Amino acid sequence: MTVSLATILAESALRHPDREAVVLGAERITYRDLWEQTRRYARVLADRGIGPGDRVAVLLPNVPDFPRTYYAILSLGAVVVPIHALLVAREIEYMLRDAEVKLLVAAAPLLAHGAPAADAAGVGLLTVLGGEADRLDLLAADVVPVDSYASRDATDEAVILYTSGTTGKPKGAVLTQLNMVMNASVTASDVIDLKPEDVILGCLPLFHSFGQTCAMNAGFHAGATLVMLPRFDPAQALDLMVTAGVNVFEGVPTMYVGLLAAARDDPRRPRLKNAISGGASLPVAVIDRFAEVFGADIYEGYGLSETSPVATFNQQVFGRKAGSVGRGVWGVEAAIAAPDVEGRIELLGVGEIGEVVIRGHNVFAGYLGNPEATARVLVDGWFRSGDLGTVDEDGFLSIVDRKNDLIVRGGFNVYPREVEEVLAGHPGIAQVAVVPVPDEVHGEEVCAVVVRSPEGAGLDAAGLIDWASERMGRHKYPRRVEFVETLPMGPSGKVLKREIVRSL
Repeated sequence: MTVSLATILAESALRHPDREAVVLGAERITYRDLWEQTRRYARVLADRGIGPGDRVAVLLPNVPDFPRTYYAILSLGAVVVPIHALLVAREIEYMLRDAEVKLLVAAAPLLAHGAPAADAAGVGLLTVLGGEADRLDLLAADVVPVDSYASRDATDEAVILYTSGTTGKPKGAVLTQLNMVMNASVTASDVIDLKPEDVILGCLPLFHSFGQTCAMNAGFHAGATLVMLPRFDPAQALDLMVTAGVNVFEGVPTMYVGLLAAARDDPRRPRLKNAISGGASLPVAVIDRFAEVFGADIYEGYGLSETSPVATFNQQVFGRKAGSVGRGVWGVEAAIAAPDVEGRIELLGVGEIGEVVIRGHNVFAGYLGNPEATARVLVDGWFRSGDLGTVDEDGFLSIVDRKNDLIVRGGFNVYPREVEEVLAGHPGIAQVAVVPVPDEVHGEEVCAVVVRSPEGAGLDAAGLIDWASERMGRHKYPRRVEFVETLPMGPSGKVLKREIVRSL
């Protein structure tokens, strides 16, 4: 069977040629024009020797050059290696070497780290939006576009997404053509129910799996419009949602918190058809407040880079349970397995806490060049996620925490996610992260790192500890509270708990 992720853009150029695919400020690009520009970019890449199976790294923000370059690489049968835009040269060089990348396409504003990384790795470099190296965007203006896209087998590599590296060096998760096409199709049709007339705010970074699949690939699959926001700013995002007619918002929890804060100073509201959350668990208090302020329910989902990424979602066909991440999407099953049993999958029953395991068309082919790591997570046809969760009697999955984030206080298991959920209900708290700190008596102690809300100016540690002690078990509530101005965030908007632990 042959299938190419490039068909997503090619088909919409045929079906919706005059619809706007991408909007950035005053720049408005139709599907017809975007596909032609993409094929011009592909010609330049082909002239540089890029062909089927070659790996090309992309170091770009959320600008139209991202989809042009992304689908140009795919149309040649080559493999996209997205690079996080906040990485430094040493980290970029590691990924270029590990993936045996042949060429790097980088935006001029990111060349300070991209150029030395390419040089050190011995990788060719093309730039867009400026720069002293050869300009892909300028070269593309003077070439004849490639005719179409190359055929690929369903199991051929399409995208290599590097994991965050919380357990060591980042690993390259190999996503196949079928993985990516199916995930985009199922997300567009069954999960978000996207239509050609929909307008999506493209504020999730496209180098990350969530934005790449749910906003760009799924949006283009449906023929919808992607309104780009290169860097998320809550006030700017709210303004753009209103002025550009955005009716689909996709974000991580920190973005929802930011929008609620911006809404205090801006009375305008977009007419939202869908609000989608992923990347981390969203406190129920935020879901309720968002419905109050924006008149829209947030539908939560769950997935990982290794699952293309969408695995489960609150879907209209099954209904919605606030606080859960829904049921498996079409063709995907999520279950709970014994977390400490190695080498085989031992499934647990309803309501039991265990490791979330996933199987289906979305599960990756393995970690690039790392068969040992692959064998540890692909077991008996299931992918072991490393997350702890439960499944209720209706098949809805709830995430409890990461296996490695578990706090053991005096022999009792404490799940940070559960504590965060309670603390997020305090009106004086805008954001909170719960982490372990060493303790001579209990082994580990529960520490809450808190960003105050405007209503929480007078909130102090003693008051919050007393409040929390009345709302959760004696072994769970935090005995230590630290107040900060902001929580450290990764490029995808996730809170970096390892950075918090290091700073305490």
